[in-house]
Amino acid sequence: MDVGKQLKTIRTMRGLSQRELAKRSGVTNSMISQIEQNLVNPSVGSLKKILDAIPISMGEFFTLDVEPKDDIFFSAQQMADLGDGKIKMLLVGAKREGRQLAVLREVYPPGSDTGTDFIEHDGEEGGVIIRGEIEITVGSQTRVLKAGDSYYFETRKPHRFRNKGKVECELISAATPPTF
Repeated sequence: MDVGKQLKTIRTMRGLSQRELAKRSGVTNSMISQIEQNLVNPSVGSLKKILDAIPISMGEFFTLDVEPKDDIFFSAQQMADLGDGKIKMLLVGAKREGRQLAVLREVYPPGSDTGTDFIEHDGEEGGVIIRGEIEITVGSQTRVLKAGDSYYFETRKPHRFRNKGKVECELISAATPPTF
């Protein structure tokens, strides 16, 4: 068993920082860090003090299955923002290598756009407008879409998104392959 990984996983599951756990257990912050990095093996006494501070029993610590499963469900706080600081492009799911699909929650404030240069890349993209409206240009076609409207196109065609309205626009999009 990887004691360091087990301790770190349980500590974070319980919402404890290394510093807080060290304070509660009476060991140094450095000791917690070294155990979690597998730089030191704690004595039974030290481990018991740390586990009592969580609190979790020794038996539970060694039998609790904390191996990460494939991530399936994500809270809003876990979404990585891939936007430019003005436009939010919140990635659904964990950012990981080998990903085949990107699903994004995109938020365009009034007056924002994806830039004056058109975007082009291999793949396909589609989406649904949730609220507000957005002007989308794909090739020579331009359309203003409103809540409930949708789009789908080959991303090899030059495209851009602009919110020319006075209210924020939110949409959900999917693209394959992901371009980040």
